[in-house]
Amino acid sequence: MTAADLLAGDFATLPDLLAAHARERPDKVALADERGTLSYAALDRLAARIAASLQREGVRAGEAVAIVAAPSTDYAAVFMGILYAGAAATPISPSATPAAIAGMIADSGARIVFADAVNAAALSGETLPTRVVFGASFDAWLAPEDARPTPVSIAPEDAFNIIYSSGTTGKPKGIVQSHAMRWQHLSRNSAAGFDEAVTMIATPLYSNTTLVSFLPTLGWGGTAVLMGKFDVGGYLALAERHRATHTMLVPVQYQRLMAYPGFDDHDLSSFRFKTSTSAPFHADLKADVLARWPGFLVEYYGMTEGGASCALNCTAHPDKLHTVGQPLPGHEVRLIDDDGNEVAAGEMGEVVGRSPAMMNGYHGRDGATREAEWHDAEGRRFIRHGDVGRFDADGFLILMDRKKDLIISGGFNIYPSDLEAVLAQHPAVADCTVIGVPSADWGETPVGVYVAKGGATDEAETIRQWANERLGRTQRLSALHRADELPRSAIGKVLKRELRERLLGTVA
Repeated sequence: MTAADLLAGDFATLPDLLAAHARERPDKVALADERGTLSYAALDRLAARIAASLQREGVRAGEAVAIVAAPSTDYAAVFMGILYAGAAATPISPSATPAAIAGMIADSGARIVFADAVNAAALSGETLPTRVVFGASFDAWLAPEDARPTPVSIAPEDAFNIIYSSGTTGKPKGIVQSHAMRWQHLSRNSAAGFDEAVTMIATPLYSNTTLVSFLPTLGWGGTAVLMGKFDVGGYLALAERHRATHTMLVPVQYQRLMAYPGFDDHDLSSFRFKTSTSAPFHADLKADVLARWPGFLVEYYGMTEGGASCALNCTAHPDKLHTVGQPLPGHEVRLIDDDGNEVAAGEMGEVVGRSPAMMNGYHGRDGATREAEWHDAEGRRFIRHGDVGRFDADGFLILMDRKKDLIISGGFNIYPSDLEAVLAQHPAVADCTVIGVPSADWGETPVGVYVAKGGATDEAETIRQWANERLGRTQRLSALHRADELPRSAIGKVLKRELRERLLGTVA
């Protein structure tokens, strides 16, 4: 069956699509990084060898296989090889602490973990399953050049990947996404031109933000250009050199690019389709991108767990830049109150959504899965988005605030309770909280406030550095303030909004 036939059907797997592209366009570049390129034929052969090697190691269909590494063609090939074996790719954030990474791997049940040299060294003190390190160790582990895996049958409901939503607490949640969910991400991009795309991948491959752009690029037969680490000058030079057509960036990356003095000196006329998601995208920044960067700009609003997704075609609706757009076809958004009842038209409520693209659930955590769900009067399953919003008169969703106190910094989710748990362990801290405040560089940044134990003389900066040594790189506190007491409600809840208002005059 041809790739076109597969893409025109009701369901296809990514391994079948890659194999079809390898037959039909063997020399087309599938992947590029700073070291070189992989054609579709080469990617198919390498993914098949990886899958055969995994099967040799006893990896079964549906089993998790972990990856802890920076983006590279090796990383991408391993991700595809895991899928070829019918297993569940489990990309782990390298920015979490080594102990947290080990905990996520253990939670997934993975018996094999792939790592690059840097992360293998960082994890050397942790008890981990079999490690395969990119480089000589990886080459020696691989099956022979012509090896192919024993064919596996993949059903739509089978696990495609497990993505972890948090990386520092003892019980992070693994979001299980199915092949059917990923097929929805592929099929909904039929008009986005990914078949001839050269897509800049400038965010980590463990992030769903990245995968919703990276996977359609390969599924439709385009080229994915992988950046190991984002920097503005490097991104612009790489995009110009490869004549990039597509990209997915988080808002803070757009902010840094548009503020770069040499931005307008680069030829970006090849761009046709730019997208953004994961964090608030301010209207004035969208307007600047529209004015100075060629190609369509589309903002997506959704969540890794699925639910519903909204899209704002900023190019077509410049008067709606303060919104996140309208629900995609086949996606349904409702707004509910604290009692779980739908609110009246125009009123504000918690966002819940349903669509064909919804997670199977949280890995091994049925209770947490049930807590994330809401059912309508007909018993249909919706996913709680955790945000509060309202629809305008034209059906565009306006986000008002987050229901929970999630901090989004540079496109990454930071949970204050994780940081508070670390900060509270310091012997000089009697009480503490962490809030998100606006940041020119990151969109938001975590700031701590603590109450000192009687007699403690430790300086706030000393405590902040102590905590940051124990936190993941993306979680570190940008500031720590000492207070006589924390403002609390009558039932003892810290009034974070009040505390944030107090600090906004002094924290940048």
